[in-house]
Amino acid sequence: MVTIKGGEFLVKEIKSEDIFVSEEFNEEQKMMKDAVIEFIDREVWPNKERFENKDYALTEEVMRKAGEMGFLGVSIPEQYGGIGMGFVSTMLVTDYISSATGSVGTAFGAHTGIGTMPIFLYGTEEQKQKYLPFLTSGEKFGAYCLTEPGAGSDANSGKTTAELTSDGKHYKINGQKMWISNAGFAEIFIVFARIEDDKNITAFIMEFDKNNPNGVTLGEEEHKLGITSSSTRQVFFSDTLIPVENMLSERGKGFKIALNSLNVGRIKLGAACLDASRRIITESVTYGNERKQFKTAISNFGAIQKKYAEMSAKTFTLDAACYRAAKDIQNMIDAGLEAGKSHQDAELDAFQEYAIECAIIKVFGSEVSQFVSDEGIQIFGGMGFSKDTPMESAWRDARITRIYEGTNEINRLLTVGMLLKKAMKAEIDLLTPAMEVGNSLMGIPSFDTPDFSELLSEEKAMVAKLKKAFLMISGKAVQTYGMELESHQQLILAAAEVMIEIYMAESAILKAEKVAKLTSETDAECQIAMAQLNLFNAVEKSATMGKEAIIYFSEGDEQRMMLMGLKRFTKYVNNPNPIALRKIIAEKVIAENKYCF
Repeated sequence: MVTIKGGEFLVKEIKSEDIFVSEEFNEEQKMMKDAVIEFIDREVWPNKERFENKDYALTEEVMRKAGEMGFLGVSIPEQYGGIGMGFVSTMLVTDYISSATGSVGTAFGAHTGIGTMPIFLYGTEEQKQKYLPFLTSGEKFGAYCLTEPGAGSDANSGKTTAELTSDGKHYKINGQKMWISNAGFAEIFIVFARIEDDKNITAFIMEFDKNNPNGVTLGEEEHKLGITSSSTRQVFFSDTLIPVENMLSERGKGFKIALNSLNVGRIKLGAACLDASRRIITESVTYGNERKQFKTAISNFGAIQKKYAEMSAKTFTLDAACYRAAKDIQNMIDAGLEAGKSHQDAELDAFQEYAIECAIIKVFGSEVSQFVSDEGIQIFGGMGFSKDTPMESAWRDARITRIYEGTNEINRLLTVGMLLKKAMKAEIDLLTPAMEVGNSLMGIPSFDTPDFSELLSEEKAMVAKLKKAFLMISGKAVQTYGMELESHQQLILAAAEVMIEIYMAESAILKAEKVAKLTSETDAECQIAMAQLNLFNAVEKSATMGKEAIIYFSEGDEQRMMLMGLKRFTKYVNNPNPIALRKIIAEKVIAENKYCF
């Protein structure tokens, strides 16, 4: 299996044998998947009404049971109380444990991600030995105190202070944090504060005992649109004492810890949207097969079938990207360990390397969950708007995913920003391929009819052309604005849209091809159709966003030439038939009475 660097998918041809798909789970992973599904079906799905009625104690109880089952420490090494199964398995557990309610999904994500990983990735050996066994077993829960009333997306602007006491043994913390997930039942908090006039914040591990609050006061539970049984409170610090040995990493490294913790959180959030989407599709299909209007099941209507197909194609695509990126990260961790790196450093390096892919998956996954839940309500009609069906709570729970772990707007800007930084550091050569694309616009295009007899060969050729479109747009944008590019946010957003569509479309196509190789073209007919439908949508969106960008930064003959280039890069030789593709997908899920991929 060839390993590529983060962001390198834009300049390299990726083969299906170089990616991992969820159909390749090993026996241990399949057993883990079955155990998580059984756990959710037993402990969570039957209690959906209690979760909607703000039963915070139930969320805590489910989390404790998840700890007993080993679900809270899947990738943490055994010496710290985990089960050391690796990152792909962590994604698998996150995927299936988040499916029935966003309240459990959020509690799980906050605890295992930003509540636990900073200690594992940045803690001293003593800190890891002291805290990780409690966190992985569910004896104690973690929370992450970063956001403040005046510091949301601009995380480094927090006003919470840390002052060294006169005896030099403690830091005295004063300030206020808000939107703190798990605050109502957490006992180990990662707290970010500023020491003196430091440029960057510093991270600390704080132990919290309700019987001896140490200057810590919790606000009331927030009244939220969704994730209603996820504990979310403000946390106030008044001369709270934290021992100096509980500083996490070094002074002023807090901002770096915050950013790198978010990389892990982002890709896991994408996975957390997956099985929730699968379940919504299944509920929608079951309802459509049972609901009769005009003397026939509504699943027989083309308007409903279009929804099933689009929901399924987006969910399939998210699945493809999540496990593709997870395995890339796992491969890099394994290579780091083989090279003699500590587990800490190997994971840190891998998450930093694939930060672009993590942001892409966060954006796409959160928008898939919102789309699927919204279509679920529409399929249920008036019943979908009722609290008696699971659709309205799914829709409300999905809404937060576009905000936390960095808003989708921030993440879109980050994807392009991180890519350009890699190019400037010569970690990825974007300049040479961008210049080749520019030169090709001046030449005469080939009018030869290519041979697309091989499975998905035209689709792969289309992805290669979309990569050229992105290089043309981003290359010209950098050439035009240089270091001022970051002040042209709408242009960056347009470029980011193309970049996201490329990664996701390529992931789906490679997954479909691999499934066909693992089974047969006939057996993989629907996976192929979903990949083709998703690509059709990606090409349409790329054409629109590309045009918007080109018209913004060019004019006259140059603009005409670039628009002609864009047209060439977004034109099929043989147009796909999206209506026919949707019928293939819809007929399959209707016959199976569930999402079955």
